[in-house]
Amino acid sequence: MSDLYLKQIPVGPMQNFTYLVGSRSAKECLAVDPAWEIDALTQVAQADGMKITGALVSHYHPDHCGGHLWGHDIAGVAELIGRQPMPVYAHVDEVPGILHVTGLSKSDVKPCRGGDKIKVGGVDITLLHTPGHTPGSQCFLCKDGAHDSLISGDTLFLTGCGRTDLPGGSGKGQIGGSSSSGGWLRDFLGLKPVSSAKGLEGVNSELASAVQKAIAE
Repeated sequence: MSDLYLKQIPVGPMQNFTYLVGSRSAKECLAVDPAWEIDALTQVAQADGMKITGALVSHYHPDHCGGHLWGHDIAGVAELIGRQPMPVYAHVDEVPGILHVTGLSKSDVKPCRGGDKIKVGGVDITLLHTPGHTPGSQCFLCKDGAHDSLISGDTLFLTGCGRTDLPGGSGKGQIGGSSSSGGWLRDFLGLKPVSSAKGLEGVNSELASAVQKAIAE
């Protein structure tokens, strides 16, 4: 059996997903974008015999990390670490937004950069900087030597990319944003079908054209 533990949990009224990702052998996992239903998240982990030891935040929007949005007071990372102290990993460009919407202090958040890795048991999690939806948006590539899975936040959907017309968004960032290989679309081209996004399978023609343009440049 694969050591990779990966659970997708539907939460909230905005069709969000929270994830638990970690190591079956170590019985430890990280919560990805913990928001809306922290009780449900912790109950799933406990039922599976897993301990949540940290949080990964894809970007600063409250429906992914908690805060106030459109009349909703959304539980999130602040409530999670209030139950048990643990590190919160976020891209360095996203930290100011996360602190603003969640009320966390600087000492609560560990700033990361694209290419950083977190190890949980036999599972390696690589943080991919994928700007566009927000300046510090990131995805999480999870590998245990046998299986690769990508958790893409609001960066990539089955039908295309996350919108870039919100504060801090940039369509140019999606094509040529900073990453280990000079643009995150190039990084995604090398991935096998993964998670619910299945790499670039099934994406719309606009994104496919952008990918081809990125390759040619």
